[in-house]
Amino acid sequence: MYEDLRKEVELVWENHDHIRTDQAKLAIRKIISLVDEGKLRVCEPQQDGSWKLNEWVKKAIVLYFPIQHIETTEAGPMEYNDKIPLKTGYDRLGIRVVPPAVARYGAYIAPGAILMPSYVNIGAYVDSGTLVDTWATVGSCAQIGKKTCTSVAVSGSAAYSNRFGGAPVIIEDGCFIGSRCIVVEGVHVHKEAVLGAGVTITGSTKIVDVTGPEPVIYHGEVPERSVVIPGTMPKKIPGRRIWRTLRADYRKTQSLNRCENHTERRTPHIQYRSLIVLLSYINGALLTHRRRDPFFVLFYSFTY
Repeated sequence: MYEDLRKEVELVWENHDHIRTDQAKLAIRKIISLVDEGKLRVCEPQQDGSWKLNEWVKKAIVLYFPIQHIETTEAGPMEYNDKIPLKTGYDRLGIRVVPPAVARYGAYIAPGAILMPSYVNIGAYVDSGTLVDTWATVGSCAQIGKKTCTSVAVSGSAAYSNRFGGAPVIIEDGCFIGSRCIVVEGVHVHKEAVLGAGVTITGSTKIVDVTGPEPVIYHGEVPERSVVIPGTMPKKIPGRRIWRTLRADYRKTQSLNRCENHTERRTPHIQYRSLIVLLSYINGALLTHRRRDPFFVLFYSFTY
């Protein structure tokens, strides 16, 4: 349906000089207009439950910035100076917007959605009945489903920072994203999942399912109808044993080196120096076994 637009974007992506042509600029602006109206999406659901990534749409969003010029816009007493204009026509679109909520042109917000003082970036898709709560951030290309509550600090992956070929953040229908949550790096939150307050999920975060007899670990996705809360897992780190071994080896090496130096000097106080070396060995052994005798520590420092 949009094959001509896709080919034009791919051509510009391969040959950046082509972006100066009117045909390329017209195609890029047409794509952003379709994304703004919800007729075209960066990532769209399929009938089998999977999601299809339209990578060329992400490329068009990236290419939209260099063809735009910085312009000053005003919203009441507030002033903005940016390449991307603000989204307008909320009354016509049936969207409730509470000041000072901001949505960029190129972000689709469905009728019935509510924007509390928040931010919705270009390429994002916010479906009907969804509440974008106070100070929440819907990042570029993030996909938010129907009747979802996104509380404070929910973020999607930016199109220009996310790797090409990877899906953006997807939060499906009926999810609840708790206060101070962070969801980034293409994480997929499936239907009716709940993220407790303060949960941070990245593409490498371990999500442990403890409902079965054995824990199941997920990466980059939250299973359907699951409840996720912050937690920690115990992990044994043999750092202390390694440190003690290295310290013992170091003491031994230093003692041997000093012993050789004393032998080469051939001073008349050979027996005295031999006693010092012996005490050094004893001191090293005591330190290795964490028996810190102040006398030996002081003697060792003084004699060497």
